[in-house]
Amino acid sequence: MRMPRFYFPDALALGARVHLPKDAAHHAARVLRMAEGDVVSLFNGDGQAYRAKIVRLDKQDVVVMIEQRAAASSESPLHTTLVQGISSGERMDFTLQKSVELGISAIQPIQAERSVVKLTAERKEKRLRHWQNIVAAACEQCGRNVVPEVMPSLTLTDWLGTQVSEETLKIHLSPDAELGLRTLEKPNRPVVLAVGPEGGFSPHEHAALHQCGFVAVQLGPRILRTETAALAALAAMQVCWGDF
Repeated sequence: MRMPRFYFPDALALGARVHLPKDAAHHAARVLRMAEGDVVSLFNGDGQAYRAKIVRLDKQDVVVMIEQRAAASSESPLHTTLVQGISSGERMDFTLQKSVELGISAIQPIQAERSVVKLTAERKEKRLRHWQNIVAAACEQCGRNVVPEVMPSLTLTDWLGTQVSEETLKIHLSPDAELGLRTLEKPNRPVVLAVGPEGGFSPHEHAALHQCGFVAVQLGPRILRTETAALAALAAMQVCWGDF
């Protein structure tokens, strides 16, 4: 049976005794019904996996001792940043969760012109924490030991204003594009994939992306929902250029 995995956000060291985070402790004690002497795997985003033994357990607290550390990479050779137009409710959560499983390296939420969700400054902070938790939980499930960063949300204009590097392959999805992924050469550099929210990017946003060097790509003759489009593109890129 697969060893339970938990995300631990702080530094880990051999021989150290640490308290599992509250949610992880609850899951270990109440859901998995683990006992003293059982082993778990911890990761904190540094690329290592830490084998730990439970040395104390009750309903409120689980203490483990770090016994072993090993490099255990499950990262894709394709370094991809997803620039995702913020979609509503569970759609955005689903997109982030599954993009982690598909090997995404970083996520940049974009407040697009057609985004249904309009976030205040306070809600942006709450959403950012929520999305980062979604990403960490997805890493627990899929076996990744590197946690992709979810960056603070920006408007597309503001984000494009920060893009000065030409050392990336920049792609944005458009159902009207003439090119498909298979027409592009395998990149030997990082990839930036831009996907619009419900309703896609506006004509103004498409023009801004084009001016910043983005190549418009389509995913066949059918119109895909925003959460489908992002994940279909990531899966196709892993097949064409990655580790599928």
